[in-house]
Parts: sequence; C-alpha cells; structure tokens
Amino acid sequence: MIEFSNYDILRNLMFATQWTILLSLAAFIGGTTVALTLTAMRLTRNPVMQRIVKIYVELFQGTPLLMQMFLCFFGLSMLGYEISAWSAAILSLTFFTSAFLVEIWRGCIDTLPKGQWEASRCLGLSFLQTLRFIILPQAIRVATAPTVGFSVQVIKGTALASVIGFVELTKVGTMLNNATFEPFKIFTLVALIYFVLCYPLSLYSKHLEKKFNVSR
Repeated sequence: MIEFSNYDILRNLMFATQWTILLSLAAFIGGTTVALTLTAMRLTRNPVMQRIVKIYVELFQGTPLLMQMFLCFFGLSMLGYEISAWSAAILSLTFFTSAFLVEIWRGCIDTLPKGQWEASRCLGLSFLQTLRFIILPQAIRVATAPTVGFSVQVIKGTALASVIGFVELTKVGTMLNNATFEPFKIFTLVALIYFVLCYPLSLYSKHLEKKFNVSR
C-alpha cells in the first residue's frame, strides 16, 4: 500500500477536477451547437428534416451514455479510425447533450402561443424574421433555466468517461483508492467535489426560473 497524505489525495483530486470541468464545457458547447442546428431543422416544418431529428433524438436518448462511449471509442477503432479517450468522451457527450437539449428547447418553443406564428405571417415577416424578433426572444427566457439545470447532468455524465480510460475525477478517485485502500475517504471526497460543482448550477437554475417567471 502506498502512503498518501490527505494533502496528496486532495491535490490529485483537484487536478483531475480541472479535466472534468474542461470535458463538461467542451461537451456542453458542442451539444449546444448541434442542438441549435437540429432545432432549426425541426422548425422548418420539412417532414424529412423533422424525421431525421426525431430519429437522432430517439437514438441518443434511447441508448445508455455508457454504450455510446464504448461505440465511439472501441467501435471507431475497429473501423480503422483511431480516436483518443478525450475525443471519444467529447463526441459521445455531445451527442447525448444535444439530443436532450433539442427536446428541452422544443418544449419551450411549444409553450408559446401558436397564434404568434400566424400573426407574424399576416405582418409579412419571413420565417427567419419571425424566429429572430418574436419567437427566440421569448423562448430563450423560458429555456434558460432548464438548460442550465441540464448542465448538471452533463457534469455527472463525465464520470462515465473513466471506463474508456479518460483520466478525470472519478478515474483518479479509483486510482487513488487502489493505491491507498481507503474507499470511504476517497469516494466521499469525490462525491463532495461533484456536489460543489453541481449544486451551485442547480441553485442558479432555480434563480433563473424565478427571475424569468417561467412558472407563469
């Protein structure tokens, strides 16, 4: 058994936390970008595009994130495309995040009165003008709180990247446990760090919900 002081354990966990945060940010930015594209495809009312979005959402919502990571990391390698654990984790988390954000944003847009679309057409506004000046300003207010709230799920989802060899918070916690044989102390600290990362986002989501009067 290797001797680690409490300072050594905390220092290693905090270093790994940086990678968890970076992975969460990369996945959330990537997922937001893909989700914006998919939402625009859905709003065009083109049946082919809507079908593509529906299949995409059902595929990535209906399969475990862990399986998606396995397919990105091991599946692509078997097809001859070498991919790092970092890239596979970002790719799978991007798919996962975008699939849920599309549905969150769709629900927020659907809460707006449909008469606003009809009134916009009567005023001679194009589809893009209607989105820019009427629909999006209202939808953003409604969607901000649940979007921030979903970022908590993205952070917690990064823990699964440890199974494909990406060294983040959970992976380092497992490595420290194997070296020190102190699972209670190690994983309590890991859980506390995740709590410190996620709880402020949950509070901020509730604050935004009250601020934007989403409940109304």
